[in-house]
Amino acid sequence: MGFHHVSVLLDECIEGLNIKEDGIYVDGTLGGAGHSKEISNHLSSQGRLIGIDQDIDAINASRKRLKDVSCQVDLIESNFSHMKDQLQRLDIKEVDGVLLDLGVSSHQLDEASRGFSYMHNAPLDMRMDQGADLTAYEVVNNYGEEELDLIIKNYGEDNWSKRIAEFICRYRKDKPIETTYELVEIIKKAVPKGARRDGPHPAKRTFQAIRIEVNNELNIIKNAIFDIVDLLKPGGRLCIITFHSLEDRIVKQAYRELENPCTCPREFPVCVCNKKSKVKVITRKPISPTDEEIEHNPRSRSAKLRVLEKK
Repeated sequence: MGFHHVSVLLDECIEGLNIKEDGIYVDGTLGGAGHSKEISNHLSSQGRLIGIDQDIDAINASRKRLKDVSCQVDLIESNFSHMKDQLQRLDIKEVDGVLLDLGVSSHQLDEASRGFSYMHNAPLDMRMDQGADLTAYEVVNNYGEEELDLIIKNYGEDNWSKRIAEFICRYRKDKPIETTYELVEIIKKAVPKGARRDGPHPAKRTFQAIRIEVNNELNIIKNAIFDIVDLLKPGGRLCIITFHSLEDRIVKQAYRELENPCTCPREFPVCVCNKKSKVKVITRKPISPTDEEIEHNPRSRSAKLRVLEKK
């Protein structure tokens, strides 16, 4: 199927980036190039767009979508956590803006063979980088019960993590768990019927947790933010869209640390650590989708956008 992704908070991101027509901008999570296409529409032939994605399907689809834009375009198959190194290879030392749209794309969810969705039957995979070694199959079948419990509890924030881990380990004693539907059925048996009646699909949180583990999604965010701020020109902007509380908390805390880096005890009358603020946080509260956008694209419901500016 074609690479399809509905861009979330599109207008808000463009406003947040405060685009200069001759600037250099990086879309660190290229996806279907929806955000990148709109960024390029605001750039002249002197401007430059760098798109990064670890999913080769995204790179190939975006190359087609961006082939007629007027600005210079570079597309790189990589993870945004390697942005500094990738830009050095292009001999780029500073940029005017960076956008990160975290989480899984609509295409990855909708293409059954990728194994991201509990709504489609497929081999357990969930790799955003299809060349990576770790798959959902490895996590589900080879991680210990305690480790599975911690992953589902911490990354999925699921109250039934212990039972789900227990049921997974009990099932796989007889045979490996190979497909998404097999895993869904195990989760349904683990979650009591009363708990299944309310709230989201019983497998949603576990699938989220396994996906985060497979792709190391949370561990790379904070360091990436600090690297990106080093890359920004004075006045340059960083826009980050998150889709769940774990991501948003990391982004919020990283922004706060960059804006207020002082480590002196509160009782000190003056700062002696000499750590200076690097950024100004533009969004004191995150920007959320409008009711109209949520109606048009229900997957945008949990999105939050936070913006900072380099001093």
